[in-house]
Amino acid sequence: MNKVRANADEAVADIPDGASLAVGGFGLSGIPEVVIRALHEQGATGLQVVSNNCGVDGRGLGVLLAAGRIARVTGSYVGENKEFARQYLSGELEVELVPQGTLAERLRAGGAGIPAFYTPAGVGTQVANGGLPWRYAADGSVAVASPPKETRDFHGRPHILEHAITTDFALVRAWRGDRHGNLVFRRAAANFNPLAAMAGRITIAEVEELVEPGELSPDTVHLPGVFVQRIVELTPAQAADKQIEKRTVRA
Repeated sequence: MNKVRANADEAVADIPDGASLAVGGFGLSGIPEVVIRALHEQGATGLQVVSNNCGVDGRGLGVLLAAGRIARVTGSYVGENKEFARQYLSGELEVELVPQGTLAERLRAGGAGIPAFYTPAGVGTQVANGGLPWRYAADGSVAVASPPKETRDFHGRPHILEHAITTDFALVRAWRGDRHGNLVFRRAAANFNPLAAMAGRITIAEVEELVEPGELSPDTVHLPGVFVQRIVELTPAQAADKQIEKRTVRA
């Protein structure tokens, strides 16, 4: 029941080339920065990432992206990463853009054992009809396009079929956790972390504060330890290293 690993390097040592990863975070809030950097040092490549966004240049998943380690991204937002845009438009990176709520539910459904679900999000758009560029060719033409999705009416309203997401591994960050893997997330840093953790077959959680089993009230636990296989305790310096994308929104 003691899921604590000696360090992040040990926790990610067996992630192979081509592995699929669900990664928590929203922008730079709640990103598993330490585990991501350990994976960068480990060297796995050809990774298939599912995350709301792909970090920014030099932080979060942007570190793996800049090193050419990511082959495919399933996400909702890509606007803060110039290298991401360059790789996508040049045909080096395959990208599946998903409505944000749909992405959240696809991860949650995967963790809950629900294979697919219907949603009205995307009806009447290329999300439903297909044709979204997943990957470009070097000449700028579309090499791989999204397929059309099954549509069905419920109560007179059309819905599209979306499939659940499960991944080989999940990388998440929590505010507090115990040795059994029970996790508590802090405010906005929760974001996609619980959902990503549910979707991973092996979930690695970096924890800012590690406590002993029994110290967390069951009423405060956001994610039960059954969804977590490995815990990495952060140092105070690692826990305090939190970046802000934009400090102001006006001059």
